[in-house]
Amino acid sequence: MSIYEEVEFEDLDFDPVNQIYTYPCPCGDKFSISLEELWDGEDVATCPSCTLRIEIIYDEEDLPELKEDSDDDDESDEEEGEGSDVKKEENIDQGLADITKKSLVVE
Repeated sequence: MSIYEEVEFEDLDFDPVNQIYTYPCPCGDKFSISLEELWDGEDVATCPSCTLRIEIIYDEEDLPELKEDSDDDDESDEEEGEGSDVKKEENIDQGLADITKKSLVVE
């Protein structure tokens, strides 16, 4: 595996929402690597549009904390909003039933 360039961690752009680091590629796209991959010891970012790869020079102590998986949050949101989702489905089902009844009535 050949490396196009070695890049210092500080030179990467960070998207805190998606927890992805990016760096511009000469082809016009961006190299990308996730914060989780960096925490797992991965230090090579790839470009999705070409074959170039960069090696990221970093110390784990410089990495920000991984945010918690949002799966736990989603489950609690689902529990809170479950009644409203069921109600929406019932409304949709009733609306479809009404349409079906109307279309079956022959005048």
